[in-house]
Amino acid sequence: MKLLEQLGADNGLLLAPMEDVTDISFRLMCKRFGADLVYTEFVNADGLVRSKKPTKTRLKMRLHEEERPIGIQIYGGNLNTMEEAATMAEAEQPELLDINAGCWVKNVAMRGAGAGLLRDPCTMKSMAETIVKRVNLPVTLKTRLGWDKESINIIEVAKMLEDVGIQVLTVHCRTRSQGHNGEADWSWIPRIKEAVSIPVVLNGDVSSPQAAKRAFAETGCDAVMIARGAIANPWIFKETKHYLATGELPPEPTFEEKIKTCIEHLRLAVHYKGERRAIFENRKYYSGYLKGVRHAKQMRMALMKPESLAEAEDLLYSFLFYQEEIGAGEQTPVLAA
Repeated sequence: MKLLEQLGADNGLLLAPMEDVTDISFRLMCKRFGADLVYTEFVNADGLVRSKKPTKTRLKMRLHEEERPIGIQIYGGNLNTMEEAATMAEAEQPELLDINAGCWVKNVAMRGAGAGLLRDPCTMKSMAETIVKRVNLPVTLKTRLGWDKESINIIEVAKMLEDVGIQVLTVHCRTRSQGHNGEADWSWIPRIKEAVSIPVVLNGDVSSPQAAKRAFAETGCDAVMIARGAIANPWIFKETKHYLATGELPPEPTFEEKIKTCIEHLRLAVHYKGERRAIFENRKYYSGYLKGVRHAKQMRMALMKPESLAEAEDLLYSFLFYQEEIGAGEQTPVLAA
């Protein structure tokens, strides 16, 4: 039985690892919305190994039983450091360990980590093989099509990784030089599937239930991984599962559901991060919870001001109160004041 099937994620919907996004509170919310497999933020191997105290880097690996199955993703360019970081991640008992070979940002890729490994497949192979042998967990890897359009080497990379024991390959269907620009080229997924027998997960431009259905139909991928689409719409997992099963889009969450879910997420963040940090960091999620709501821009601006959980909750409930009182067609007084 292949790994995704063992984890109940075959033909599943996966939450992508995203720096400063997929913290424990967001993962728990996405799990409740129906994500089949979630991943931690990128864990910096150098930072993890240098300090074995409970630093912010180590806290990224803190897991909760409710979010299982979960993978811890680590990144780095030094083989020895990555090997040690892998053993530290294994001690947290995730279901799998994922190697980041796809991060495109300059201060990662230019140091030989993340997508920088695509320019040195021999090092990528050594790193994957060493970690597979070092830990008892299944090891997976996430990468891109290649460094740039002139050096797309994903077929050779996929074969190499399968040979050394990587159990699932996730491919962001862009090159490193593209970053998030341009359309993801899904046409590579069927070619990769022909070249290897391990599960292949499609990542890139899966931003709606319709896109997820098209990805499965057009590419034969074993699962899809959702990244920015989950930030813009935290309900995307639930909506996609409904759409795949019925062919119909479910009703959009009501304004009350959006506000109460946003508050639930904020309370989780405060529980795990502390009030001050949570109030500040959760601002990035408001656009997703308020998407499609009348006066959403004004609401988001107002939510930049609270400095405590009580203030933020009062403001969110005030949006709900005024929406109910005056109806959706009028300006909300609390925002106009």
